[in-house]
Amino acid sequence: MPLTPTDEIVRRARAAGTGVGAFNVLQLEHAQAIVAGAENADRPVVLQISENTVRYHGALEPVALASLAVARAAKTPVAVHLDHAENPDLVREAVALGLGSVMFDASKLPYAENVAATCEVVEHCHSHGVWVEAELGEVGGKGGAHTPGVRTDPDEARAFVDATGVDALAVAVGSAHQMVTRDAVLDFDLIARLRAAVDVPLVLHGSSGVSDPHLTAAIAAGMTKVNVSTHLNKAFTEAVRAHLAEHPTTVDPRTYLTPARAAVAREVSHLLAVLSP
Repeated sequence: MPLTPTDEIVRRARAAGTGVGAFNVLQLEHAQAIVAGAENADRPVVLQISENTVRYHGALEPVALASLAVARAAKTPVAVHLDHAENPDLVREAVALGLGSVMFDASKLPYAENVAATCEVVEHCHSHGVWVEAELGEVGGKGGAHTPGVRTDPDEARAFVDATGVDALAVAVGSAHQMVTRDAVLDFDLIARLRAAVDVPLVLHGSSGVSDPHLTAAIAAGMTKVNVSTHLNKAFTEAVRAHLAEHPTTVDPRTYLTPARAAVAREVSHLLAVLSP
């Protein structure tokens, strides 16, 4: 199956009132597992490569080309997306490599600077047919995003979307990155008000910390794209630990990466079912 544009996957889900699972790739096994889980669920999926993962690999090209190859071989629609890029040069590289969408994160900058930087990225990406997600508010570490002062304001969100022309907006509504417990408290009323305020899809970052029922409720309130990373990494690592505990003399990484890959695939299938009730 040819690579599917992110905007097509998100647009169809939004029209159907369902969610899109967007899962982070750390290495080849993650990409394979995510696609296997999507095929098992018979659902489209987004493979995401973060700027942190690019730093881990030392370059974008190897992990991007591997993810694109896995996506093109899939039996279900798969898009490949650059996640949380703060460097515009990395965005331009992703566009040149053939990624169909990027998330440019200038949310740490003052509002006016965020708008200016995002506008430049949007202009470049749109000239190459690439879909752009941006962020407004703070989806930070555990604790920070639970402070009312860092929630995304609907009026500011409307102004930001109008000023930048972004295709999707990541908003701060109570989730946080890198949570290993699933007890984040989302503001569903705020999600609904944001959905009414902007005419682009909303994106929930930090979804690893959100329970299944709250993910379903977030979709009902107005979220479309749901990003998950830590939850899958937890499943991956637990499977590796379990295998090594049972086989302490093993030296072949394939013996423990195989069950780890299977564990991630199971979680992806489960989450895609949660997002498409």
